[in-house]
Amino acid sequence: MIEVRNLSKHYGDKKAVDDISFRAADGEILGFLGPNGAGKSTTMNILTGYISSTSGSALIDGVDILENPIKAKRNIGYLPELPPLYMDMTVKEYLNFIYDLKKCRLARVSHLKDICSLVKIEHVYKRVIRNLSKGYRQRVGLAQALVGNPNVLILDEPTVGLDPSQIIEIRTLIKKLGKNHTVILSSHILSEVQAVCDKIIVINEGRIVADDTETNLSDKLSGSHILTALIEGPADRVSEAVRSIDGVKECKSINERENAVEYRIEAAEGRDIRRELFELMAKKHYPILELKNAELSLEDIFLKLTMGEALDSGKESD
Repeated sequence: MIEVRNLSKHYGDKKAVDDISFRAADGEILGFLGPNGAGKSTTMNILTGYISSTSGSALIDGVDILENPIKAKRNIGYLPELPPLYMDMTVKEYLNFIYDLKKCRLARVSHLKDICSLVKIEHVYKRVIRNLSKGYRQRVGLAQALVGNPNVLILDEPTVGLDPSQIIEIRTLIKKLGKNHTVILSSHILSEVQAVCDKIIVINEGRIVADDTETNLSDKLSGSHILTALIEGPADRVSEAVRSIDGVKECKSINERENAVEYRIEAAEGRDIRRELFELMAKKHYPILELKNAELSLEDIFLKLTMGEALDSGKESD
């Protein structure tokens, strides 16, 4: 488990991280998002013990990383954006070097064999790292993070620079690791976070602006004032009727299916028109086949939280 309490990091007058608190439970994959300069890398560097905080605490399995760094680091496996590989070593030599560096006490041969099997690098075990593809180097980087079987894995941009098939393989591996480890995943690839993570934290200008699941964030940010409705009836008359409801700002057809038209309906902020819409369509004999709140994509959520952009909630996600 990871627990961050009122963590701050100042560089002179600049607050890189400003009084943030969050936790990642055992067996949870936490996505850590933020624009460049938001404080994401600073937070991860504090969690891994590379830099100290100005105030607050970061606990790794109950151990404060600043007060007892050696003990806390034993519970951390860290994969930075550029894996710390020695290119002239073979994979075998490198992992044995990491084993000694971490003063691992697990049975050497069986432990390294299990790790290689997990990340699927057994057949390159005796090859020189320099001669491996970027995808396999990334796997070796993950393997070194797993030496010692740490409870916490911190992965910084683990799929950067990989081709689509390699990205899928690494994502699958991360999901598998999340069953037995607490994982913090930092990534600029929003689809990756969407595919892998159980919960999302968004940090902006040094402060946490969201800490929830993607579904809950979408519900909170879209609200009940933007709806999508599948209605059977003449499109022009349905649109005209919907626009007659007090507070409706826009009614736009976005799709046709099931002999009906799907509409994106936007009402004034805080105005819930669902009951009036139902009653009016029933009165005019235009059946509502489907009605739901418009969902925001993860990209929309990220932009809304960090840039305050005006969003088109009816657009399709990638």
